[in-house]
Amino acid sequence: MPFVASNAPESSSPYGKALPPDAGAALASQFFTALVHALLGVTRAFARCFELYAPTAFFGAARAKALLALGLAPLLFLGACSSLPTGVVRTPSSAMWPSAETALGKIAKASTPSSEQTGVRLMPLGVYSLEARVQLAQRAQHSLDVQYYVIENDATGRLLLRSLRDAAARGVRVRLLVDDLYTEHTDRMLRALSAHPNVEVRLFNPFTTARWGGVLARYGWSVFDFQRLNHRMHNKLFIADGVMAVAGGRNIGDEYFLRHAEQNFVDMDAFVMGQVVGQMASIFDGYWNSEVVYPIESIGTPLKDRIKAQQTFTELIDAEPLSPPLDPPPVDVLGYGPISEELEAGQIGLVWGVATAFADPPDKLHQMTPQEAYSMSVTHSVMTRIWTADTELVVTSPYLIPGPRGMASITELRRKNVKVTIMTNSLAATDEPLVHNGYSHYRYKMLEQGVDLYELSPTRAQQTKRLGMFGQSLGRLHAKTAVIDRKTVFIGSMNLDPRSASVNTEFGMFFDSPGVAKELLRVINISKLQSAYHVRIAPKGTTLQWLTTDDDKEMILTTEPESSLWFRVNNMFFGWFVPEQLL
Repeated sequence: MPFVASNAPESSSPYGKALPPDAGAALASQFFTALVHALLGVTRAFARCFELYAPTAFFGAARAKALLALGLAPLLFLGACSSLPTGVVRTPSSAMWPSAETALGKIAKASTPSSEQTGVRLMPLGVYSLEARVQLAQRAQHSLDVQYYVIENDATGRLLLRSLRDAAARGVRVRLLVDDLYTEHTDRMLRALSAHPNVEVRLFNPFTTARWGGVLARYGWSVFDFQRLNHRMHNKLFIADGVMAVAGGRNIGDEYFLRHAEQNFVDMDAFVMGQVVGQMASIFDGYWNSEVVYPIESIGTPLKDRIKAQQTFTELIDAEPLSPPLDPPPVDVLGYGPISEELEAGQIGLVWGVATAFADPPDKLHQMTPQEAYSMSVTHSVMTRIWTADTELVVTSPYLIPGPRGMASITELRRKNVKVTIMTNSLAATDEPLVHNGYSHYRYKMLEQGVDLYELSPTRAQQTKRLGMFGQSLGRLHAKTAVIDRKTVFIGSMNLDPRSASVNTEFGMFFDSPGVAKELLRVINISKLQSAYHVRIAPKGTTLQWLTTDDDKEMILTTEPESSLWFRVNNMFFGWFVPEQLL
C-alpha cells in the first residue's frame, strides 16, 4: 500500500524541465544517451568490483548527462564513493494543529459545510495557481509546509522564496523540503533562506559532492552512489496554517505558470480545503522526518554567520529584476475569479465532496526491489482504481509508456466496452524525446484497442487563449489527471511511465465529485479539441494519421506533426539503444 496519511495533522528524470524549443538540444540528448548506453556494458563489469548494481537511468537532458558520467566512470574514476554525513541531527517536527482563530482558519470555518468533506477548486490557469500560493504565504499566521521537486532561480522561484522569507519574518514557521537534483542554481539561496529565524530547509536524497555543478558534475562525482541518487522526490505540495493547500502537477518556475519566453506548460493544480488537508499534512510530516531527508546545513559548507547569510539572501533575491506583478484576468476558463478576492471577502466557494490524499513512502526503493516499490506506489493505487472504470476513463499524462501491464488493463477495459480517452504530448511538444519513442511502440496497439488518442501540438497550444496567453512560447502538456466514470477525479504528480511506478516518489489525490469531474473534462476537452492532434489508424493499411482543423477545414497528416525528418529518424535510431525499463 502507498503512504496514506491519517486525518490527524501531525516524489531523476527531468520531468517538467523544458528543453529549448529547437531540436538541437534534444538531438544532443539522444547522442549522449546512445554513447552512454554503448559504454554501459563495460561500466557494469567495472561496477561489480565495487558492488554497484547497474542503475535505472535518466533519459532526456538530465538522464543523458547522468548516464554519460556513469558510462565514463571506468575511464575517469570520478566517482570515489561519496558518503552521506553521519550523526546528523534531524529535529523531529509535526504539522501545527489547525486553529480557527487564524485569518485562514476563520475563512476555512466559514466556507466548510462539514468537517468530513473536502472542498476543491481546479486551477488550470497558471497565474491563478501562482497567485493562490503567494496569497497563502502572505496570509499565513502559524505555518507553511512546502514541498517541491523543482524550485527555479527565476522570477517565479524568487517570488515564492521571498514570500516564504517574509512570512517567517512575521513569525510563521516555514518548513521547505526540496529535491536536490536541480538545486545547482538555488543552493546558495536556499542555504541563505535557512539562516532566517523560523525557517528550516531540508533536501531530499542529497548529493554530497560537486554541489557547485549541474546534473553532469553531480552524478559524475557520485557515480558509485548512483543507485541511491537515481531515486528522486517528484511531489508538489503547499500547505498554509494546516487548513488550505495547493497540490497538483506544477513545480515552481516560470514555465509552469506561463511566464517563460520560450516554452510553457499546460498544467493543472487544485486549491483544497477541508478534511483531506490533514492527510496532506501527515504525508508532509512523513517526508520531513524521514531518514532520506537532510537539513541543508548538514550538506556542503556549514552556515557560520547567520546574519551575513540573511544579507546574502536579500542580495541574491534582489540581484535580478523584480518579478512582474501578477495580473490575473477577471475569470478563468471555468468562470472562477482569483482566489484573492474570496480570501478578502472571508469565504471561498468550492465544490465539496470526499477526497483521499496518498503518496509513495519517502524511502521508496531503499531496501526493496522495483517490484516491491511498485506494489507500494501511487502508480499502483491509481492504476488499481482507474482500471476499474465502468463506462469511461479520460487520462492526461505528459509522459506515457503503458507497458505490458497497462496494455493488459486497457484491453480489459475495452473488453468491458469502457470508453478510454488519452491525451499526451506529440513528438514536437515533448521535452523527453526518448520517452515519446517508448510511447510510440504502444501507440498503434492502443488505437487497435479503440483508445481515443490525442497528442498536444506545441503551436496549436500557442493559439488557444482560453488556458492562458502563451505568446510566442511553445506549449507542452504537463498535467497529470484522470476522470473516472465522470464522477471521480485524480490530480497529482504521477506520470504513466516506469519511473513514476518504481523509482520516483509521487503524490496524488482522488476526489469524488461529479461537479469537479465535469469541470476537469471541460478543461481537457479545450486542449483536446483546440490544441491537439487526433491520432488514428489510416483507413487502409497500418500507418497512422494525425487529424486537425485549420480554418474549419480538416487536415490529415501522415507523419509526426511539426517535426523534421532528421529529428524523427534520429529519435528512432537512438531509441534502439535504450530499453524501455530505463525510460
